[in-house]
Amino acid sequence: MEIKKIACIGAGYVGGPTMSVIAQKNPHIQVTVVDLNSSRIDAWNSENLDELPVYEPGLDQVVAEARGRNLFFSTDVEKAISEAEMIFISVNTPTKTYGKGKGQAADLKFIELCARQIADVATSSKIIVEKSTIPVRTAAAIKSILDHTGKGVQFHVLSNPEFLAEGTAIVDLHNPDRILIGGEDQNAINALKTIYEAWVPTERIITTNLWSSELSKLVANAFLAQRVSSINSISELCEVTGANVDEVAHAIGQDSRIGSKFLKASVGFGGSCFQKDLLNLVYIARSYNLTEVANYWEQVILINDHQKTRFAEKIIRSMYNTVNGKKIAFLGWAFKKNTNDTRESAAIYVADHLLDEQAQISVYDPKVQENQIYKDLDYLATRSADENKELLKVINDPYEVAKDAHGLAILTEWDEFKDLDWKRIKESMKKPAFIFDGRKLLDKQKLESLGFVYYAIGE
Repeated sequence: MEIKKIACIGAGYVGGPTMSVIAQKNPHIQVTVVDLNSSRIDAWNSENLDELPVYEPGLDQVVAEARGRNLFFSTDVEKAISEAEMIFISVNTPTKTYGKGKGQAADLKFIELCARQIADVATSSKIIVEKSTIPVRTAAAIKSILDHTGKGVQFHVLSNPEFLAEGTAIVDLHNPDRILIGGEDQNAINALKTIYEAWVPTERIITTNLWSSELSKLVANAFLAQRVSSINSISELCEVTGANVDEVAHAIGQDSRIGSKFLKASVGFGGSCFQKDLLNLVYIARSYNLTEVANYWEQVILINDHQKTRFAEKIIRSMYNTVNGKKIAFLGWAFKKNTNDTRESAAIYVADHLLDEQAQISVYDPKVQENQIYKDLDYLATRSADENKELLKVINDPYEVAKDAHGLAILTEWDEFKDLDWKRIKESMKKPAFIFDGRKLLDKQKLESLGFVYYAIGE
């Protein structure tokens, strides 16, 4: 079937950029992104492209080209569903915070609500594409809901997981390693394949059965997360033996079987996918009584949690075993550079640990909004919102953040931090001036020559 209209439910970090590029590359297809969050849709429609709700380098140009031509953002979910021949589901699938599978299983309530709404509204045949990160066999649940509407409308469900890295999403979308399409119906698979073939070479488009596609997404992220946790576990060994983790990573990364990617030691991985997908894999393994498999993958998360705690403890220990009443400056709150996403960011957990010790924290991040920082801390429910506001201040200037600080921690590897006037920062801080580089971003020799006490992970 020829696709003339696409709808995407969910205007977040996946739906917004993905649909913008699909619209950019397929000017003959009308693409409508819908979301119930009207302030988010208003931001996508803003005249000022700096106000887009998702920050990704290059996204503003893509939106500028396609928006109003064949790319639309709307809160009218029903209209979009009813008109589209193909519907992408790109809603949030957070880890469950209640009931069976709490803390591990994915919460599928938003996916199910989408399926039920599609079933209610649809009067013609549709291709449904799962774009959200979901556990294996979700497609079966979606199909079951859709097929029991009793309207005799035909639905084909495809799995088309995203493999975007935040911060480079537009580059990844324009030039993907692979596009994965899982499904049972060949015509539906071909319809989606044709859309991607507008710019992706055919040999990079892989088709599989539904379950293989769903599982491949979880496993890809699990393997990447495992590499980060592996090098982070070695960083601790390097610190106690006098080795240098960068040198070790470089040496093993030269082995073509291992390769150099994802071997950068740091304060820990964050983001919406790694932890969630690992927990999902652990939950699936446990549900099939594969205890050893579950324990193996769970250890990747435990090492990651340990790395964040260890970093916070290092700050406390270095500052004479107390941070009570001391000002500690944080440079960065996003989980990585070139994104305003803070989900599972290491900064949240390091801050929470230090706030437990009554530290006074000041935060500067070039793209994360103040209300988001407080929301992240309040979500942990470690202390009241008022206490968080009292102990942590968000300041929109890196020099002001560092002023009178006893210590400064780098939690996000924003490039602009390298170019700060570190001499000026040193002069404004309390002495001795400590730097804790959680991203191994700065030049150790330069900072030590300025008189900083400098600590980086794995050295």
